[in-house]
Amino acid sequence: MSDNILEMIDITKEFSGVKALDEVNLKVKKGEIHALVGENGAGKSTLMKVLSGIYPFGSYTGDVVYNGEICDFKTIGDSEDKGIAIIHQELALSPYLSISENIFLGNEQQSKGIINWSITSQKATALMKKVGLNLDHNLLIKDIGVGHQQLVEIAKALAKDCKLLILDEPTAALNDEDSDKLLELLLELNKEQNLTCIIISHKLNEITKIADQITVIRDGSTIETMTKGIDEITEDKIIKGMVGRDLVERYPTRKKSVGDINFEIKDWVVYDPLDEDRQKIKNVSIHVKKGEILGIAGLMGAGRTELAMSIFGRTYGKNIQGTIMKDNQRIECGDVCEAIGHGLAYLTEDRKEAGLILSDDIRKNISLSNLWKISKRGVVNTNLELENAKNFREKLRIKSSSIFQNTGNLSGGNQQKVVLAKWLFSEPDVLILDEPTRGIDVGAKYEIYSIINELAEQGKSIIVISSELPEILGICDRIYVMNEGSIVGEMPIEEACQESIMTCIIQSS
Repeated sequence: MSDNILEMIDITKEFSGVKALDEVNLKVKKGEIHALVGENGAGKSTLMKVLSGIYPFGSYTGDVVYNGEICDFKTIGDSEDKGIAIIHQELALSPYLSISENIFLGNEQQSKGIINWSITSQKATALMKKVGLNLDHNLLIKDIGVGHQQLVEIAKALAKDCKLLILDEPTAALNDEDSDKLLELLLELNKEQNLTCIIISHKLNEITKIADQITVIRDGSTIETMTKGIDEITEDKIIKGMVGRDLVERYPTRKKSVGDINFEIKDWVVYDPLDEDRQKIKNVSIHVKKGEILGIAGLMGAGRTELAMSIFGRTYGKNIQGTIMKDNQRIECGDVCEAIGHGLAYLTEDRKEAGLILSDDIRKNISLSNLWKISKRGVVNTNLELENAKNFREKLRIKSSSIFQNTGNLSGGNQQKVVLAKWLFSEPDVLILDEPTRGIDVGAKYEIYSIINELAEQGKSIIVISSELPEILGICDRIYVMNEGSIVGEMPIEEACQESIMTCIIQSS
């Protein structure tokens, strides 16, 4: 009998005549953690959607063999009935239901159509204990952190007697501490319950830590599978398989030319919109110079995003106080239009919810931030709009069938490039980038870093918020450290390291 719990044989999947998967083969052994890696758009998520029944039998060619049986999954329910569960990067939880209700959503503990809430609570509590979720099961999802929500998703999968768990970018939105906890849980479930896992991740340090086998996919084709203990596995080797070449440097070099202070925030105070007595941002003062890439580091919840949003048209917070200076002149940014008018742009950390209209095409998304540039008397000049979209698609190397492709059908990296194109079209002087490379591969990261460098060389002022300290250290000229809504440290890049940043945070707590 085969040791493989899963074999995917010659899987081919097309979208509008374009092959997203081209005879992909994948073998996963029972009880192993198998990593699937590749650039954005390589076909990883598409392959897992075939496996989980999201792309039903008949919409692809090839065979899915699970536990020695050829399976024709037509729905997600078909795959779940076999013990296969998938957790997407965008969590499928209902924010206004409790933890226990979410764990059994679609799998209600009922008899004759009546839910047994006592059994629901008992089983939910047991599953929460199994995944290390030490919270009240009656808490609403909206009131718990993203790390805890990931654990709820895993508990939800275990509630369905899951034998093969697929996790798509499970740590993309987590800080280092929560990421480590989640990885340890996966190792524990794998060891104690013989749970087989397929994990998709761009964080190669995590992959090399927990995976027994690593399969590399590039441009819709299987490149190679590496086995721990047999093959030499290094991040450089994985990257070469992903991008098809050696990536000598993770961070491109740039010719630095930093000028005078261009943008400044003084004594900035922001109160929580849900609790107007609670300060979220506490007397923050920062500045950024022309041609400078400024980093803001800190743990999740430090207040970095709240700071950025409150600056950009007061899109977060109540009772905001303080001064914004640009080119030595005080400016008011009472709303988003006013902020854009003063040359500010803000690339949100959540591209799907707040950065893009996923049901619209690339062309319309890029035009959004500067419609008046291509309009006359309220009428959009479609020729200018088309020309503009084509130029940005070519300049940022956005991989798509055309500028008319819906952004919702693009890979994460290409969606991020569309968001960046949208804000570049607004011709900003100050660009605030909140987690600009979250959930994208090393090749796409390098391209975005190169664009950031190019903007800095043009004299733009760049503010980068990132939870990845190597990224902050790799691209920034100067760093502010935030903790609990305050600036707790400032250092030039020459004096900065992960230890010095964490020391600032620890000493201020």
